[in-house]
Amino acid sequence: MSLFDISDRAQQLQTDLLEFMDSHVYPAEAVYEEQMRESGDPHFQPPVLEELKVEARRRGLWNLFHPHPGTGAGLSNLEYAPLAEIMGRSHIASEACNCNAPDTGNMEVLELFGTAEHKEKYLTPLLEGTMASAFAMTEPAVASSDATNVELSMVRDGDEYVLNGRKWFASNALHRNCRVLIVMGKTDPSAAPHRQQSMMVVPIDAPGVTVMRGLPVFGYQDREGHAEIDFADVRVPVKDVLEGEGEGFAISQARLGPGRIHHCMRAIGMAERALELMCRRASSRVTFGKPVSENANIQDWIAEARIEIEMIRLLTLKAAYLMDTVGNKEARTEIAAIKVAAPNIALKIVDRAIQVHGGAGVTDDFPLAMAWAHLRTLRLADGPDEVHKRAIARQELRQYRDTAVNAATNGHKVAVS
Repeated sequence: MSLFDISDRAQQLQTDLLEFMDSHVYPAEAVYEEQMRESGDPHFQPPVLEELKVEARRRGLWNLFHPHPGTGAGLSNLEYAPLAEIMGRSHIASEACNCNAPDTGNMEVLELFGTAEHKEKYLTPLLEGTMASAFAMTEPAVASSDATNVELSMVRDGDEYVLNGRKWFASNALHRNCRVLIVMGKTDPSAAPHRQQSMMVVPIDAPGVTVMRGLPVFGYQDREGHAEIDFADVRVPVKDVLEGEGEGFAISQARLGPGRIHHCMRAIGMAERALELMCRRASSRVTFGKPVSENANIQDWIAEARIEIEMIRLLTLKAAYLMDTVGNKEARTEIAAIKVAAPNIALKIVDRAIQVHGGAGVTDDFPLAMAWAHLRTLRLADGPDEVHKRAIARQELRQYRDTAVNAATNGHKVAVS
């Protein structure tokens, strides 16, 4: 029996999802692009996407990420990994199956930390795919890679908190169906650094909430938007604090762990598609009397891509397995490692696929340019590479620090005796 064996049901879902991608998702990509162009609105919700949602749900390919039976598919992280990879091959597949970020992370937060009212008002429509949500943590005025830097103030005033400050890169906030924000801010600046923050559920149309603009990413205005949002004397009832005052940092860690690995799973899917496109293009184009695929450097790129995809897939599966068996905290090194490795490797493969496509690679005729922009952004989203490398290094050095302390202590005892 393999360490990474999965259930028969999970294997069947892989088969069903692959068929759905071939029969519906890939053919819908061109329709999606045409509907977006015709609308003239970068945040338009294309009808074809809603049609895909209906079909995905009919096929049982819905809420695959959600580990809670009844409301979700009830799969483990290990079982979900190949499904997220498959969906990652297309920029519309995850939302078609109601498995798109940041809604996935927000649904998990509401499931674990929300009240019965939160679940009825927000979680249920999110699970139904009739509502979208955004996560507002990053701020323009501070280095938000250190979450303890967050400055948006949350001041208690009777039975309410008053919020003041500004957020940006609140992905999904310009989605036509976005109705709610999960906002992280500072409730007690005098508390210990990891107890100063809280999270609150805030309707996007609450008085004082102003979506200032959608931030372009490498010139793209993503359909879901990455919003800069101003909070001016926004009043939030105490009942809308998640889990309790001072729990914001802990909730963020619980939320971002699974979110990070989901990003990595999807990145592997994009790398696989880029490799496929690179092979097809190299085999079909002729330069200087021979197919491009016969050039040694192109063959090197193809071989290296296959090797590196298999490497990051195995690391992803190991991280998922550890999350399932010993928990997110114990899997933190593997989660951090794959969050660095997967986007970087996928980015390199997409970049080489663009090179093989020549000028066509940087156009919208192929999905490569958009994939490159998204993957490059992923090296910053949910923590930049450098923060994850720092965490890995500190964990690695800890064992040697403890050894050095023991050696020094033992040496001192010997000297005294």
